[in-house]
Amino acid sequence: MHDDYLHERVVLKNRVRRRGIYLLPNLFTAAALFAGFYAIVQAMNVNYENAAVAIFVAMVLDGLDGRVARMTRTQSAFGAEFDSLADMVSFGAAPALVMYEWALRDLGKLGWVAAFVYVAGAALRLARFNTLLEVADKRWFQGLPSPSAAAVVAGLVWVVDDLGYDPDALRWVAFATTLFAGLTMVSNLRYYSFKTINLKKSVSFVVLLLIVLLLALLVYQPPLVLFASFVAYAMSGYVVSAWQLLRERRQRARGPH
Repeated sequence: MHDDYLHERVVLKNRVRRRGIYLLPNLFTAAALFAGFYAIVQAMNVNYENAAVAIFVAMVLDGLDGRVARMTRTQSAFGAEFDSLADMVSFGAAPALVMYEWALRDLGKLGWVAAFVYVAGAALRLARFNTLLEVADKRWFQGLPSPSAAAVVAGLVWVVDDLGYDPDALRWVAFATTLFAGLTMVSNLRYYSFKTINLKKSVSFVVLLLIVLLLALLVYQPPLVLFASFVAYAMSGYVVSAWQLLRERRQRARGPH
């Protein structure tokens, strides 16, 4: 009788532990979803810096949920769907609404059209990513990832607000940035995914020094460094495509060997 009781306690304990492990990555996803919702609320309350920071916090949390799921071996179809829906809020609706409230509202129809183009681009980007997940090359993303697009949009808001500039004077810059981010998400440009980086592999002293310098700059001026980094990443797809096109033209010009 005592053995049966102990067995039931062990089974119950394992069930609770298993539920807790599967709950863990979804808690990160829920936190990312809350950060996106918080960004929308802060934009409605004219706290644009808090709204932009919340989107970057959502990015960090979104990056953690997948890694936690892989580390604990708790990947699931539910988690993947929940993550995709949370991404649509945090990196689709939230950046568009923040940008609209910040600078696009005064542009009238052009403002909300630009915001909608961004939202539609994020939705299409996530849908394409989910359908091609099993066959896509893990080294590359097709189109600008929605978190990076959100970082470009939110980064502009954060930098301008941090420097104290008038957003009304930059409404056309905001318009162009929003369209650029939305259209680049649904492009066929290739972006390096960083999934093949082996953190256990040794690196040279120069690489370590560059990382330290980047962290120092990030601490000194977070909005400017983050915005510049993600703009550079967004432009890298165009640079890679231009380089490939140029190389193909050179090979055709040389002709068959």
